[in-house]
Order: sequence, then C-alpha cells, then structure tokens
Amino acid sequence: MPVIHLTTFIAAPAERIFDLSRSVELHKHSMQKYKEQPVGEIITGLLKRGDQITWKAHHLFKTRVLKTIITFFDRPNSFTDEQVAGDFSIMKHEHFFKPCENGTIMIDLFQFETPYNVFGKLANKIFLTRYLKSLLEQRNKMIKEIAEGNRWKNYITT
Repeated sequence: MPVIHLTTFIAAPAERIFDLSRSVELHKHSMQKYKEQPVGEIITGLLKRGDQITWKAHHLFKTRVLKTIITFFDRPNSFTDEQVAGDFSIMKHEHFFKPCENGTIMIDLFQFETPYNVFGKLANKIFLTRYLKSLLEQRNKMIKEIAEGNRWKNYITT
C-alpha cells in the first residue's frame, strides 16, 4: 500500500494549525483549482470526530466523489479521516501536530490503495502517488501561509 509522508514546519501554534487543517472552508479554498465542493449535510465549519463529509471535485479528467469520516480526534495533537465511499479501495489520512520551538511540525501520513489489482499498482507507481502528494503539498502550503499570516480567523468558524 502506498504511503505519502509529509513534514511541514509552520511558525504558528498547534491549536491554530489543527483547526485550519479541519476547516471545510480552507480545504475548499485550497482545492478550488479542482472545483472541489462539499456536498451533503456538512458544507462549512470545523470537522470533528464522527463527522462525515462528501466532496465532489474534478480530478484526473473526471468528476469524482469522495466521502470521508473523522475516525480519530485528539485536539490539538492529531486527527484521522478515512474513506467511507469513493474511488480508492482504502484511504486513510492521519494528521499530526507537534509543538516545537517557534511553531509546530505538521505531519501527514496518507495511505491509499487503488482497485484494479496490477493495473492499480502500476497507476500508483506511474502517476497517482505523485499526483496525490502534489495535492497534499498544495494544501499544506496554503495552511502554512494562512496560519502564519493574519487571515486565519476567516477559516476557523464553528
């Protein structure tokens, strides 16, 4: 199973970064290039344990729908979201926030498995892992910019 491991230093407190990472508005803003929109019951606010959110977006030449649930929640240390329905066989995204001198280390562990046996594994190696890593890096860049700036309160709503 492919695993993407990203580490990002952010010069802001863990609580702020934790909340920005679970902000529906920030996620939507970070993925606007892909027309990512929440559909269903939850369309705004901060996600918490047990919340299920459905995203509709245009990725890899196709409109895709992904439904996830927050399965673990320990503010401000970590949370986990996992696929309930979507294109992956398995998708688990663990978010960790480690306070350090002058800020926080944000760690993403993103595990996924594609269907289609050998063809899925080939797709993972050729392009999918790189594509997903790029999406996560794009999102983390926005979290960093907003957390270190003065607009972060715009994204932390309840």
